[in-house]
Amino acid sequence: MTATDAQVRIIMRERRKGCTQEQAAAKANLRSPKTARKYEKLDKFPSELKQPRRYRTRSDPFEEDWSEVETLLENAPELEAKTLFEWLNERKAEKYQEGQLRTFQRRISNWRALHGENLLTLDQIRQPGEALQTDGTWMNELGVSLGGQAFAHMLLHSVLPYSNWEWGRVVQSESLLAIRLGLQSTLAKLGYVPRIHQTDNTTAATHNLGPQERDKSLEERGFNKEYLQLLTHFGMEPRTIHVGSPDENGDIEAANGSFKRAVKQHLLLRGSRDFDSLEAYEGFLWGIMEKRNELRREKLAEELAVMKPLNVDLWPAMRELRPRVGNNGILRVCNNGYSMPSGLKGKRVTVYVYEWRIEVWYANQCVENLPRLTGVQHYHVNYRHVIDTLLRKPGGFRNYRFREDLFPTSVFRNAWETLQARFSPRKADLSYLRILKLAAQGLETDVAAALEGLLASPNAWDDQSVAALVQPVQLPIPNLEADYVNLAVYDRFLSPEVCNVSA
Repeated sequence: MTATDAQVRIIMRERRKGCTQEQAAAKANLRSPKTARKYEKLDKFPSELKQPRRYRTRSDPFEEDWSEVETLLENAPELEAKTLFEWLNERKAEKYQEGQLRTFQRRISNWRALHGENLLTLDQIRQPGEALQTDGTWMNELGVSLGGQAFAHMLLHSVLPYSNWEWGRVVQSESLLAIRLGLQSTLAKLGYVPRIHQTDNTTAATHNLGPQERDKSLEERGFNKEYLQLLTHFGMEPRTIHVGSPDENGDIEAANGSFKRAVKQHLLLRGSRDFDSLEAYEGFLWGIMEKRNELRREKLAEELAVMKPLNVDLWPAMRELRPRVGNNGILRVCNNGYSMPSGLKGKRVTVYVYEWRIEVWYANQCVENLPRLTGVQHYHVNYRHVIDTLLRKPGGFRNYRFREDLFPTSVFRNAWETLQARFSPRKADLSYLRILKLAAQGLETDVAAALEGLLASPNAWDDQSVAALVQPVQLPIPNLEADYVNLAVYDRFLSPEVCNVSA
């Protein structure tokens, strides 16, 4: 009869107390004292007597063809097990069945473990105060909303690898402006400056090397000039990871996941994922960071002891540009376009680019305050800026590059399609442009409401019908008779006051 290690321990304990083998076996819940006698004589536990199995319990179904499979794997280690199994089936369909795929996959996995090579993660010794790692991580999976509207955003997250102290800012993309905002906010919160700032190969901080730098490795990337200027201002050195080696940024990557899990838990405790404003949401995140950083004070103190204090002013949280408005009324800022009032055509303006908005100034006046577009080759065209030009040149509407922006809502598009079906192309375009002019002059919502009513009506209508609904009836101005004012009455009112002053 076999026994477990726990049962044998009981037997040995009872024997040391003076019990017989039969009594010890009974205490260990063993039916035969022979088992107690066996393990007492061997003085070993059952686990020590177990021999590893070095034989197969069933024949290998792939033994005949394995040498060919092994040759293919040696020549092309990236071949997948499923691909090789399909290759075997094509050659010997009568021998192999679909249910053997998992067995074949295990066999391939074992071969790779014994003969393959993998890139290992190398554990690093972290030096206090040496580096600050920064990375952007998307937060959309948390389902946060602002004022009831879904909020797409990312966190520009910074971490000191030695102490795991962290800070971050909510941004809309991993741009150079976002890095400037996140890095400066972190340094201001910390009050000290690490020696190195490390990022991944984001295009905000790095770029592909040009022909003049081809003496370097093709896997290297150069640092952007403006990014280097920012780090030089704070006395920091830039560092990035090797291309295709995200594990080199492991500290910040792990911190990203840990922080998002913490935010999710606090959102569950809060009972709502909706916030009144961006400021309220960012304050919520900072509160979580403060609590997490409380547990890192001792190691942070070690880091601060070897860092230099922050003794320079922060750069403004925006970039100042001086572009010129094009002849098409489009102002290009950071590879994106924004329509401007037609009067600014050809004028050079001052643009302040913030993380979430841009301000356009001309002659010391802010003429536009717009949400900042992300990415490249995106456009924000306001129909109010181009409607007068389109009315003078209605033929340019149909093939206008930014025509989609001339339909503020789906109601306007439906109106144009209805006009298309009832009138000639030119008359339909002109009628729609006049409707758009009404929206530009008055309230867009009033025009939209009028269009909804007309679209629901079976009667034909045009821009005059819309104008009749949205423009107020002009009442005639009544004729007013001029009233005569007798100034002598005013003189009599003042005379008592004059007498009092004279007295």
